[in-house]
Amino acid sequence: MNGLRVIPTWKHGQERLYVCRTDGRNIAWYDRRAARVNLLSEDRREDVLDVLGPFLTGPVTVGPPPVPTSAELARLTLPPDDDLAPNRPGETLLVALDRDPDPPRRLRPDPRRRSLAAEQAVGETLDGLEAGGWRTLHSIALPGGDRIHHLLIGPGGLYCVRAVHAHKQRVLIDDPMVAVGRRPPRPLLRYLRADADRAAYALTADVRPVLAPVGACGIEVTAPLREARVLPAEELYGLARAGGVLKPAEVEALHAVARNRHTWARV
Repeated sequence: MNGLRVIPTWKHGQERLYVCRTDGRNIAWYDRRAARVNLLSEDRREDVLDVLGPFLTGPVTVGPPPVPTSAELARLTLPPDDDLAPNRPGETLLVALDRDPDPPRRLRPDPRRRSLAAEQAVGETLDGLEAGGWRTLHSIALPGGDRIHHLLIGPGGLYCVRAVHAHKQRVLIDDPMVAVGRRPPRPLLRYLRADADRAAYALTADVRPVLAPVGACGIEVTAPLREARVLPAEELYGLARAGGVLKPAEVEALHAVARNRHTWARV
């Protein structure tokens, strides 16, 4: 026996197999998804490969850990309080409802809950694109009390997505006005474009606005839209078909900048 043992762990949703000495210190780890064995010391290379043998699922690259990219270094040095990546869809509304819940005898549902349901539905769809190399940030607070509902970053570029609750209602879009059911029209497309422009300024990259009605029974657009798209929430996965705009390293670099709260302090 070589005195080594293998300990499986999960980190950031990824499985890693750590090789440890009898004193508990790690000397290597196997990243199954990257098909790479990272050695902290070449002295016990053969012992590490021997103990990992039953766990290897195919050819692997063996060597020292790769040098962190600038995006990885930015993420590792980001204080947790400044990191927007853990934000849940509708994070701002969730906090507001926790601090100021519905009155016990309210006759009508709190409109914040309808908005929250819409943002959660859109957020769930966008989070499902992660396997295709996309990254999503939710509920990004902007100066002045505004916020970006969802920022999608991936191979097809950057998208500023605004969720609109429209359960079983028709949506009429007369740019920039958006009317949902019998509610008065609101200039949502103007707000959406302003959010996308602010995101573009913060990230020095092109950001395209997308309006995402949730649960609408029909969407009518009176004229071609200017620099904006309207996609029902259940069709947002179609954004994943776009590609050829950003390389994986560029996606990670933009995500590292966008997840920093201070990036948005002066837009």
